[in-house]
Order: sequence, then structure tokens, then C-alpha cells
Amino acid sequence: MGMGHILVVDDEPQIRRVMRTTLIAQGYEVSDARTGEDALDLIRTEKFDLVLLDINMPGISGVQTCREIRLASDVPIIMVTVRDSERDKVVALDAGADGYLAKPFSVSELLARIRAVLRRTSFPTELEEKPLQLGKIEIDFQARRILSDDKQIRLTSKEFDLLSYLASHANKTIGHRELLQQVWGPDYGGEHEYLRVFVNRLRKKIEASPASPKYLLTEPWVGYRLELPK
Repeated sequence: MGMGHILVVDDEPQIRRVMRTTLIAQGYEVSDARTGEDALDLIRTEKFDLVLLDINMPGISGVQTCREIRLASDVPIIMVTVRDSERDKVVALDAGADGYLAKPFSVSELLARIRAVLRRTSFPTELEEKPLQLGKIEIDFQARRILSDDKQIRLTSKEFDLLSYLASHANKTIGHRELLQQVWGPDYGGEHEYLRVFVNRLRKKIEASPASPKYLLTEPWVGYRLELPK
């Protein structure tokens, strides 16, 4: 049984070849695309477990491609950036990516990022017993979905994992490092931009007023907590 099906999207043939060779050697099935348009066509017809998406490409950019994918799919996405500035990282995450990787990167770093994004976190079974009601929002942890006015709201796997961890420690502030290590893995801890962006993404999905959150709260310099209705 394979490790999963990965789509590599990059306009440079050499990078696609190296990625393909490396990932196949690790047991992954690999498809590739040269442009964002080609990637979107493939995603409409095939099932992928992960997309490795270059941020700079001809035609529609990697960022726009990521946004287009997010309109229809919650497939995990790692954005590959040329620069390692915080702004580039935030742009990648804010477009809907689950992680990022800065060029140049080593094989071990590539594989570690893939493992982190594909990592599935298990939480206490009591979360699955009954849906959590936050105003008009209903969170069904067993079905892994959010309902608002009978409309389903799509979450990426990492958004759901983060929300689940906060819910399993409701009304308690969880520190940045603990959240990163529990949701993304033990190699994480200082990537605060992940949390800022993901919390903002979640607020847009569960808060009536994301700018003035009622449930998903920030404890400055410490972490975040999910405040449940009394």
C-alpha cells in the first residue's frame, strides 16, 4: 500500500524530476503539473493526498492556484517559496496552504514538511459524542464538519486539528509551542505565523464577527483558547 498520492506543481522540469524521483523512492505515488491551470485540471479529475505547489509560476500564480483549489477541495497543500521572509510565509498560509517550504531545501526538510502536513492528530473520544454548539455554528467532530444555518463549511485537515485540540482543552489558554507541536508535530514550536493565520482562518468560519471574536480568543504573548458558552 502506497504512502499517498502527491501532485507536484512547478514550471521547472528539473525540479519536478528531482521531486518525483525523491518521493517515489519514499513510497509515494507522484503526478506533476507545469502550471496552475494544469494542476487545477488534474485536481478536478484525480484524488490527491497532498499538493506541493510552487508560488512563482507562469500564468496564474501559485497563490491564486491555491485559492482556486480551496474553493473546491480541502486537500493538504504545501506552498514552495523562493524567499523565506515572514510576509511570503503569511501570503502562502493565508491563501489556504497548510504549510510552506523555502527554496533551496534538503530532501530531509522536504520529507519532514510532508509528514507534518499529512500528520493526523487524534483527540479524546468525548469530542465525538455530541456536536458542539457555538451560537448558530454547530461543530460535528465525528463527521469532521461545521454547519452554519444548515450550510456545510469546509475546513482543511489542519484547521480541523487545531480547532479540535482547542476544543479538547476548552476554556483553557494553550501556549503557542504546545499548539504547534500537538497539531503539526514535535519539530515545530517557533512558527507563530502558522497560528496567527490559521486562527484568523478559523475565526472567519466560526465567528459572527471575526474582528471581535467571541469564542476563539487570543491571550497576548501566550497563546489561544476556545471559550465555550456558559
